[in-house]
Amino acid sequence: MKHLTQLLCALVALALALSCAALAEAPTEDRAGNAIAVPAEVESIVSLAPSITQVVEALGLTGKLVGVDTQSPLYVEGLDALPQFDMMAPDVEQIAALEPDIVFASGISYLDGDPFAALEGMGICVVDIPSSTSIAAVGEDVLFTAQCLGMADEGQALVDEMNAKIDEIAAIGATIEDKKTVLFEISALPSIYSFGAGTFLDEMIAIIGAENVFAAQEGWIAVNEEDAVAANPDVILTSVNYIDDPVGEILARPGWEAVTAVTNQDVHYIDNGASSLPNQHIVDALIEMAVAVYPDAYAEYAE
Repeated sequence: MKHLTQLLCALVALALALSCAALAEAPTEDRAGNAIAVPAEVESIVSLAPSITQVVEALGLTGKLVGVDTQSPLYVEGLDALPQFDMMAPDVEQIAALEPDIVFASGISYLDGDPFAALEGMGICVVDIPSSTSIAAVGEDVLFTAQCLGMADEGQALVDEMNAKIDEIAAIGATIEDKKTVLFEISALPSIYSFGAGTFLDEMIAIIGAENVFAAQEGWIAVNEEDAVAANPDVILTSVNYIDDPVGEILARPGWEAVTAVTNQDVHYIDNGASSLPNQHIVDALIEMAVAVYPDAYAEYAE
């Protein structure tokens, strides 16, 4: 029996060691399924998506950034002096001149094909991380980025912290019986955009114990104004940040006076960055949404 116990302990230890080793290994495919060869040591990074740049920041590696996209300095401090690139039309010659060890890009850079072929031909590791549509995939992106940078344990800690907070919110959401309906605008009139199922924001509405008025549709959607009014949401959330007063704009819309959310002035702004950038910060938007929709149930999270 003693020998059997020792054998079992040895097998468990081996399994744990193999698991940790697998976690520590650099990925051989990016999140789009392309084969990649990540350098053993990454000392210089170009990040062409603010969601990725925020992960780099959380890992304490902003000092290794040598170039970023034009949006990243809006979300991460201290990057204004770095070379900046258009995500949709990156200047690959300038990127190559920076001699980065790794270039992180998102799906938006690949809308017109692969702009990074020349970099890849030079042996520069280019990593494609398409914008994920589920909370689980967002966590996988965070961990993947950390693994590429040799910080798998730190990345796992970020994901664990995110998931723990989500579980806390979900536990409260599960107790809510009188569910409110929610319209979440990511673009305002004259071109309202929202989302249906198959998006992490739709998952977040369900987690807080509410219902998305457009849950029967799929993905990111254009919304007819008549359909938005007819949906008669109990609460309207907006992440619009390109007009001065997005809440006031909704409350003042002609023809919306009878919409329950407008009648009750139950319209709230949700931080654009936290709700639109797929990384660990989505939990910040989740908490904002929870407090806005159910202020009593989530009173402990109110600032």
